[in-house]
Amino acid sequence: MSNLNKLDFSTLEVSGRNYLKWVQYVKLHLTAKGIRATIKTPIADKPVDKAQKATAMIFIRRHIHDALQTEYLIEEDPHTLWLALADRFDHQKDIYLPEAKHNWQHLHFHDFKSVNEYNSEVCRIHSLLKFCKVELTKSDLLKKTYLIFHATNIVMQQQYRAQKFTKFSDLISVLLLIEKKNQVLMKNHQSQPTGLNATPEAHATYSSSHKQQKNHHGRGNRWQAPP
Repeated sequence: MSNLNKLDFSTLEVSGRNYLKWVQYVKLHLTAKGIRATIKTPIADKPVDKAQKATAMIFIRRHIHDALQTEYLIEEDPHTLWLALADRFDHQKDIYLPEAKHNWQHLHFHDFKSVNEYNSEVCRIHSLLKFCKVELTKSDLLKKTYLIFHATNIVMQQQYRAQKFTKFSDLISVLLLIEKKNQVLMKNHQSQPTGLNATPEAHATYSSSHKQQKNHHGRGNRWQAPP
């Protein structure tokens, strides 16, 4: 358990089920360490330092399952190990691509409880498709969101289209703002439902006017003795 706590992220499983995510983590960490070149195809005029190769090899081996460490024990070059793992697990793209395409095709805004949940799912599918070499443009993201609005929100959809957003993030920001305002309105309504109590100002005005009329009526009908 102590070794797990020292890891930067989860190890690559023997089944390769988490390979796609694992690859991204390794790339990011090697880039941060300034040694990503160790897993790329060598360039003749830009040799990679042996110490950098060793550092990358140690890092990669620490983040693969023990069974994989044993299987690739004789590998000493990080680029060779990287290619071997890719040859073994890169077919995951072919497995995930149909699923990602299906999720994108059947994405509907009303299936999510909040704008954040919808945005998270879009980003997840977008990233997965990108990794599988299918790129979604900003226009694709915007058009998809417009098209999957519920039929009862057709006017709202037209209003958003009229604003001619060029960034998906801008559209999401507007949707988040509207969602927040709606939540505030609902909270206000729940704390003081319309019609539950009379408006204090109106009630006070009515009471004051009613008393004045009553007093005036009393003075007008009071009997007075003749002189």
